[in-house]
Amino acid sequence: MSEQTTSIRISLQSAGEAQALFGPQDGFLKIIESEIAAIIDSREAELTVRGAEREVDMLGQLFNVLLSLIRSGYVLSDRDIKYAVELAKDFRADQLLDLFKGEITTTFRGKPIRVKTIGQKHYVTTIKKRDIVFGIGPAGTGKTYLAVVLAVTALKEGSVKKIVLTRPAVEAGESLGFLPGDLQEKVDPYLRPLYDALFDVMGPDQVAKALERGIIEIAPLAYMRGRTLEDSFIILDEAQNTTPEQMKMFLTRLGFGSKMVITGDVTQIDLPRGKKSGLNEAKAILSGIEELGFVFFGEQDVVRHSLVQKIIVAYDRSAENLD
Repeated sequence: MSEQTTSIRISLQSAGEAQALFGPQDGFLKIIESEIAAIIDSREAELTVRGAEREVDMLGQLFNVLLSLIRSGYVLSDRDIKYAVELAKDFRADQLLDLFKGEITTTFRGKPIRVKTIGQKHYVTTIKKRDIVFGIGPAGTGKTYLAVVLAVTALKEGSVKKIVLTRPAVEAGESLGFLPGDLQEKVDPYLRPLYDALFDVMGPDQVAKALERGIIEIAPLAYMRGRTLEDSFIILDEAQNTTPEQMKMFLTRLGFGSKMVITGDVTQIDLPRGKKSGLNEAKAILSGIEELGFVFFGEQDVVRHSLVQKIIVAYDRSAENLD
């Protein structure tokens, strides 16, 4: 017995709206049609969807959500459409409505900084709620960038007095002695991504002033020993390259009024052979502590060029086949 077919009509306000919804050369429409089996027709200011009831309902929700985003000035990308379609399959597309509404802050040039995926939204919410949060996932998911943005926001709001940014200098085996230059110059190559995020949010001049006054401290992980960091927002980046001892040392630096965000990608471990990753161990040992937040990003949270997403997926598949 064939499933009941049905149809719905959705009104469009203008031809420009149809263009924004269907994408360049109807690219968005092709993505939607390839994923959800229904017939989509558009005539002038109206959209008609015909097919099985479930698929029609899915598309009804999806198109209404996408139109709502377009009407609030959001410019859709291929990645957004793919992401929205995945959500629509579980009738969760409406989660995107409040995704783009609130901006976290603005760049120093006044451009709004918003979360771009549901994974990022969950990450930001968790950081606001918990004192220690692990953000684990592939490159390009905004783990470090969003942590820095939230740290600067906390500093501006006065909820912390200091930002501490750190990474394990694994390439130099944690002994920086043989590198030329002073400490700052020695550390810079490892900490470049943290500087880039700071410059984007605060601007180079403000960052330089804050570094001078000690309001922002950027140092390799080895320099954290024996300290207790109070009223600080502390970010440990590239945490997959910590040893278990370093990770325990770092986590126990947490002082009153402080927040810690630990970011890493467990597929990119550069430790010498035979050395365990402190991030992998922390994940196994600490997952039972409710007050800690663990946020896992997937390739659908990659906010770089869509080709980067495809490369990550291809590598993941290859790794699965080798296991």
